[in-house]
Amino acid sequence: MFTNRLKQQWSEGRAAINGWLSIGNPFTAEIMAAQGYDSITIDAQHGALDYTAVLPMLQAMRASGVTPMVRVPWREPGAIMKALDAGAQGIICPMVNSAAEAAEFVSYTRYPPQGQRSYGPTRAAVAYGGYGSAANDQVLALAMIETQGGVDNIESIAATPGLDGIYIGPADLTLGTTGTKHPIGFDREEPELIALIRHILAVCKANNIRACLHCGTADYAARAIGWGFDLTTVGGDSRLLAAAASASVTRWRDLTGAAPAPIAAKGGY
Repeated sequence: MFTNRLKQQWSEGRAAINGWLSIGNPFTAEIMAAQGYDSITIDAQHGALDYTAVLPMLQAMRASGVTPMVRVPWREPGAIMKALDAGAQGIICPMVNSAAEAAEFVSYTRYPPQGQRSYGPTRAAVAYGGYGSAANDQVLALAMIETQGGVDNIESIAATPGLDGIYIGPADLTLGTTGTKHPIGFDREEPELIALIRHILAVCKANNIRACLHCGTADYAARAIGWGFDLTTVGGDSRLLAAAASASVTRWRDLTGAAPAPIAAKGGY
């Protein structure tokens, strides 16, 4: 039976850094997994990919020893169970707004009698020898809090039996709780949003579950770890690629003085 290294790391009191994959490509997944992240999450909700990309991406990450997770598109049993059967060791579920929804989500990640997960770990049985009901103790269930409803019910959601942690998506949390009052984004500096994020963190701590935060920069992520978060995501493949490419081009133009070529008329070359 496999040991979830992220879960073990947390049990030893060590915070974790999570990578994020939105590009549906095994080579991209392999590159990211080789960079020293503790866990890597495949974004099957907003990422440019589907299940046919998820499985080979999980395969590509196996050699690194990183803990592979999947953010599923929704609280839908088929998608959750299929991601687990493919070898995901953790599921991040978006838009969990009540204790009932949290309990439903958890039930999809656990075999009976703890839940209602259907048995059929097609790849997981190959990747992790002896895969069976003992997976209940290793698979992580992380619920996303992104709406006013989720915030209003955070205490009862966090108290859900079997829920391993809360994952905060600051962009949707901002949109869901303040509407258009603040621009949508990750690293919040508004006092009311920082207070809200830290309130969710405190509720997680009170219920002895893990608190996770999606961040845009390493500096903000380190700050969040200082607050007490157990895991922070820092950027993601598409953003990191864009940032590195932009920095390289900008530096080249600064050194050479070469102006960019004019943009062709629409439809032209």
